[in-house]
Amino acid sequence: MVMKNISHRLPSSVDRDLQQETSLFWHQCRRSYNFQPIYQLSGRLMAIELLTAVSHPSAPEKRVSPETYFGVLDVPQRLNVVQEQLTLLTQWGHLFDDGHLVASVNIDGPTLLAIQQHPPIRQLIARLPWMRFELTEHHILPQEEIVAQMPELGPLWLDDFGSGMANFSALTELKYDYIKLSRELFMLLRKSDEGRSLFNMLLALINRYCNGVIVEGVETAEEWQQVRNSPAVAAQGYFFSRPVPFSQLSSLPLQLP
Repeated sequence: MVMKNISHRLPSSVDRDLQQETSLFWHQCRRSYNFQPIYQLSGRLMAIELLTAVSHPSAPEKRVSPETYFGVLDVPQRLNVVQEQLTLLTQWGHLFDDGHLVASVNIDGPTLLAIQQHPPIRQLIARLPWMRFELTEHHILPQEEIVAQMPELGPLWLDDFGSGMANFSALTELKYDYIKLSRELFMLLRKSDEGRSLFNMLLALINRYCNGVIVEGVETAEEWQQVRNSPAVAAQGYFFSRPVPFSQLSSLPLQLP
């Protein structure tokens, strides 16, 4: 009877085959990198965000969710991706230096902490003073005292405020340089007069915890005008540009018309 119960808990060969097939699928996926610009309310280019596109060789024209992809990677694999991303950015250092621009790179809490034990990445960070890590909202936040031990990390950004774990409790856990307001929350607050008034009040409150708020997901001239009339410092979204290859970085407008 005991042996029967144990064997019942063991995964079947079908389950093992499915797990191996799933693991192989994600291992075969390919990454490519684009960017999206971030503009200050004055219309001046402030930064770009590095974005990861994921596809599988069986359907290269079809994009795989980056969130799902990174969710199945373990921390060492995510560190490899971060190293790959930072190495790419080193090729464009002159543009960031000359234009006084910033490049943001998404990272989760566990991977950020693991950088402590990864000298090659720390050496890359030291070469990129204009790079900012953008902490994703859906992972555990790092402890402030641990982050303080890594001064080369530079100022941290918080991604997607108002979505998942990126809420008011996150504001007090770490000191952020800039905080990004999620498009979902922005759209929610646009639905009513009360929401639009609350939008300005919310941004003014968040500003107390950082150097400024960047509104994500601005897609129309009307939305851009609302952001320009708010306490935000910058905006990002399809109104300015869809994600584009890094080959177009040098032709990116430094000032909007």
